[in-house]
Amino acid sequence: MQMLSRADLHDYQNRAVDYAIERKRCMLALDMGLGKSISTLTAVSDLIGAGIVGKVLVIAPLRVCNSVWAQEAAKWSHTEHLQVSVATGPARARTAALFKTADVYVINKENVPWLVAHYGDKWPFDFVVIDESSTFKNAQSKRFKALKKMLPNVERMILLTGTPSPNGMHDLWSQMYLIDYGERLGRTLTNFRQRFFDTDYFGHKYTLREGSAEKIERQIADRVMHMSADDYLA
Repeated sequence: MQMLSRADLHDYQNRAVDYAIERKRCMLALDMGLGKSISTLTAVSDLIGAGIVGKVLVIAPLRVCNSVWAQEAAKWSHTEHLQVSVATGPARARTAALFKTADVYVINKENVPWLVAHYGDKWPFDFVVIDESSTFKNAQSKRFKALKKMLPNVERMILLTGTPSPNGMHDLWSQMYLIDYGERLGRTLTNFRQRFFDTDYFGHKYTLREGSAEKIERQIADRVMHMSADDYLA
């Protein structure tokens, strides 16, 4: 198969690259097929080439870790130089992968708590990419709490998703927190709920108040790029 070049990137993919570089911390909410991975890898290549970024961590579902990121980088002439180390499998294999000299390290979402414990206060990744970021929608999950501890050490954060809120707007708070420390939707989940939701008598069910969806969208608009496949794929 013929290798692709940067000239083969679509205009909308170049816009995503520029957006990620300029915003530093953002969400690319792009439908499947619009090239989230190569847009991100292009931004990674540019930033590493400019000496702005050191080590990059990609967090993804296991299948995506093993079948997407290294393979995608190798398909394009402007990203094939990136060394991608996939840290999946048993702890010994993950540790060995982390010791390899690479530009991009890829780990599955379930092992984020292990990774944080592994490095402790010596966290080396100044750029974190979360592929399928809705897997971090639960603010009570171990993976979210672990990554949250490392945020002061992370200069750049890109969240990639086709469905940022699969179960409704409630899913957005923890994802946006990873981008802006709660600046746009509230410092705590409780604050977010109080601002935008009504609750039942027992405090278990949260219903979005009328007009709140639009308010939330306005609050996060400067950090979220939306692209629909219907608009770009013939």
